[in-house]
Amino acid sequence: MPGRVRGIPRPVRPPASPTPVAPQECAIKAASPPKGAPAGAVTDVAVELHGITKRFPGVVANHDIDITVRRGTVHALVGENGAGKSTLMKILYGMQRPDEGTIAIDGKTVELHSPADAISRGVGMVHQHFMLADNLTVLENVVLGAEKLHGIGGRARARIKEISDAYGLGVRPDVLVEDLGVADRQRVEILKVLYRGARTLILDEPTAVLVPQEVDALFDNLRELKSEGLTVLFISHKLGEVLSVADDITVIRRGTTVASVVPSETSPRQLAELMVGSELPSPETRESTVTDTAMLVVGALRLTATDVDGVQRAVLDDIDFTIHKGEVLGIAGVEGNGQAELVEAIMGMRDPDAGTITLDGADISHAPTRKRREDGIGYIPEDRHRHGLLLEAPLWENRILGHVTEVPNSKGGLLNPAAARRDTERIVAEYDVRTPGIEVTAASLSGGNQQKLIVGREMSHHPKLLIAAHPTRGVDVGAQAQIWDQIRAARREGLAVLLISADLDELIGLSDTLRVMYRGRLVADADPATITPEQLGSAMTGAASGHLEDSADDGTEAATGTASGTGPAAEAATGGEDR
Repeated sequence: MPGRVRGIPRPVRPPASPTPVAPQECAIKAASPPKGAPAGAVTDVAVELHGITKRFPGVVANHDIDITVRRGTVHALVGENGAGKSTLMKILYGMQRPDEGTIAIDGKTVELHSPADAISRGVGMVHQHFMLADNLTVLENVVLGAEKLHGIGGRARARIKEISDAYGLGVRPDVLVEDLGVADRQRVEILKVLYRGARTLILDEPTAVLVPQEVDALFDNLRELKSEGLTVLFISHKLGEVLSVADDITVIRRGTTVASVVPSETSPRQLAELMVGSELPSPETRESTVTDTAMLVVGALRLTATDVDGVQRAVLDDIDFTIHKGEVLGIAGVEGNGQAELVEAIMGMRDPDAGTITLDGADISHAPTRKRREDGIGYIPEDRHRHGLLLEAPLWENRILGHVTEVPNSKGGLLNPAAARRDTERIVAEYDVRTPGIEVTAASLSGGNQQKLIVGREMSHHPKLLIAAHPTRGVDVGAQAQIWDQIRAARREGLAVLLISADLDELIGLSDTLRVMYRGRLVADADPATITPEQLGSAMTGAASGHLEDSADDGTEAATGTASGTGPAAEAATGGEDR
């Protein structure tokens, strides 16, 4: 299997210093102030960043960035991985200090030494990875660290309800966070920053883990916030969503601003070209490479876990499926419905209570994880920080992870650091990992570049089966295209892929077969050629089961037959909240 797709030019790695922007790239019409307001009026500007520059050893993260954010608007910030978006937002949130430039909030120039400084000036941030304690209630999570504002009892509960009602968040103070779905957790994070008095909210990739219906609900929340005079800075790679919700858009490329655009006067294709110099990629796979040879067979798999009350419950219930060589099986489902446990059972991180797992004809149901790795399982984990990387270790050491006993990382039973370093250099070049060198820590890379390193590492061992959990989460359109091309190329050579993703367009576009997982069961299946994201999202909430197909009458999905381990749709939809 080639390390790089033949016929696809290798992306050019950027220099350490920012590339000058062509004058025509800046000739996009800038966002104009609201009608009836004097242009440039200080009272209409919530945040103004001018000349922001931030340097790290070997790289300039931000160079002379200028952004003006109008009060009471949703302002989107887009750019490829490593473009400097995260660094810029950390500067605005007081997590880092700029080397040059000024920050003005509500017309006053300020210096932010910590997030506490930013919060005191009305700036709050909702991170991509939620910062909630599962074993605490919503109220306890919200007041944690802000006990002095309204106490921890009745006044705090009243304030939480007041904010929730005012912005349509629907937050319940006494529910345990572990009992909430992803969308509800996100609303709790938004409420946390509003509770602390934020008037400007920074949302980092807020739709990455949401199904279409949840995205629509979030956007309704954002419009409600905007109507009440709050300002939202929205970071996203999903350009269609950006165009639907934003009032103004700023594009960053290689550390500097290249354009400010008005959504009504641009398109996803134009935005993609501004971001990465190429068209918006599509995950669609036209040709079929599915063979008759079974690579992974999972039969009657069952796994139980003990909840906080000491009660045993099934997290995987009678799971059956087969993935053939050259086939991509996509699993759709709201997070927390058993996908993570399924991956852990296949990887050997959890021992199933019943059932079998067979890889290329060999029973691996109770084999150790290392044996499964050596037998040909590649693994792109759902959480790259927890399961994919050693953040404080250099890149070449991270290249070894999960493949300690395999060439080129070891020779004669001993580690071979020199060979591992050379192969890391190859991965960095072929997968366009933006880094000053292989000796820097994984923590110093942007999230998308961390992901490209992981994909490069796993594909370099020519796996028989690739478990890809959210393989393009948090990566830009250019990196998305490269990862999709690598999966397609390996699939043509016989790779079997188990794909789990919250990006329904990705699931539909890459998969040969689709299954829906709900409360630990495979409740539905669908043909990727005919299913829509909306229909798939509906089944993910338990509203349909069996085989999903279009209804000729009204365009909605109809369920026919019975998928493995399912009952009627009405049965699947009962039981209250998602786990």
